[in-house]
Amino acid sequence: MKRTAKNREQYKRILNFIAALVIILMFVTGFAYVWYVYFNKTMHDPFWRYGNFLMVGIYCVLYTTITSLFNGFRLGYSKFMGLFGSQVLGIIGTNALEFVLIALITRNRMDKPPMFVLTGLELIFSLPWSYAFTRIYTKMYPPRRLIIVYGNSNAKYLVNKMAQRTDKYNICAAVSCDESLDEIERRILKYEGVIITDIPNDLRSKLVKFCFEHSIRMYLNPKLSDIIIRGADDFHLFDTPLLLSRNDGLKLEQRMLKRLFDIVLAGVMLVVLLPFMMITALIIKLYDGGPVFYSQVRLTTGGRTFKVLKFRSMVTDAEKGGARLASEHDDRITPVGRIIRKIRFDELPQLINILMGDMSFVGPRPERPELAERYELTMPEFKYRLKVKAGLTGYAQIMGKYNTTPYDKLKLDLMYIEHQSIREDLRIILSTVRTVFVPDATEGVEDEIPIETKRDLIEHDFSKDLGLTEEEVDEFEEENGLPKH
Repeated sequence: MKRTAKNREQYKRILNFIAALVIILMFVTGFAYVWYVYFNKTMHDPFWRYGNFLMVGIYCVLYTTITSLFNGFRLGYSKFMGLFGSQVLGIIGTNALEFVLIALITRNRMDKPPMFVLTGLELIFSLPWSYAFTRIYTKMYPPRRLIIVYGNSNAKYLVNKMAQRTDKYNICAAVSCDESLDEIERRILKYEGVIITDIPNDLRSKLVKFCFEHSIRMYLNPKLSDIIIRGADDFHLFDTPLLLSRNDGLKLEQRMLKRLFDIVLAGVMLVVLLPFMMITALIIKLYDGGPVFYSQVRLTTGGRTFKVLKFRSMVTDAEKGGARLASEHDDRITPVGRIIRKIRFDELPQLINILMGDMSFVGPRPERPELAERYELTMPEFKYRLKVKAGLTGYAQIMGKYNTTPYDKLKLDLMYIEHQSIREDLRIILSTVRTVFVPDATEGVEDEIPIETKRDLIEHDFSKDLGLTEEEVDEFEEENGLPKH
């Protein structure tokens, strides 16, 4: 079984290439027809051969680049609706830019309906394309049979997350780190991959080498030191390999470029989004007559405090009992607030914070001083987030959920700090757009383990080890007709 699975792996890139080629050829052909028939022939001075090739080539490059940025060609990266949503963003972005280009070339003397019809047809075609190739991918690459090596209660939390993608992961067994090394290795060899959670360093090191030796796929829950080391450069002292971790952040010219990028983008977005912000402010005011904006003291670089601006999404006395984080179903959030939080409009006033220099577009979300102090009691490394300027968005926002633990958010923030660049900022900003418009990008992690996974946990008799109480096991067995243990 392992050999068959490994043989199939080599065809993943080919399948992705074929899927991308099919839709690119369809869309480029469609645009070429629209360009030749409806635009070029009606121009006062039409293009000749190479000019036409250039226009079609530009469209091909735009569509391929923009859609790739939204992961619109990555089969298996997200579910069917996620892939379709990424295609929608790629199509709309490409055709909007191409529309502007054609308007400039024809001096706005153009027949507009053909581009709208082309966009509509492309959107319609991308739906069955997304469904068909997602099905093909799922058939060719069924979920991997995995075993988890656990050391504490955090294993249940990780199982919860991975169980949301039953199309990719099938956690079939678990083994405690308290077992002997020989027993753990023997059991790992029975499966297609292993999940290694937060276990003792010595054991983890041995299992990492064991998996490397036997070419076993490994999902490793990283420690903070792992994330810091990943940002290091290779360095050699004569014949001795070293890792050089500079730990000094961006260089002066990179910081200047990042600041210029923030100012320009924030200024443009404020102008474009001002009408939507005015409508949002009006709706908030009409709902309960309370203040439109909400300001709160937050932390940024080096522990400096500033007042973050947001559209108010909660009731006016939301924190009369003290500061606490909002949850996904928080009863303090108003109906209007729930909508603007869903589409991230509550964060738009922070464009002003970015222009003022208190924040950047990308960076760790600014935390309240009192909550930061509370986190640092159990996580002294939480202050590492203050090595860079607070941000409007970041890894923790595009990958995290309402119930993501502060420790995992810290890991995500450190991943950004160790890999920050203008290019990475652009990628994160585009991914933030995707989380707003693509359904599966905003799915929260369920509070409960899904039924399929609970059944596996109970049938393999390691449910208690992963945090299921006896009452949960008994109740689930009774509700689903499973034999009693």
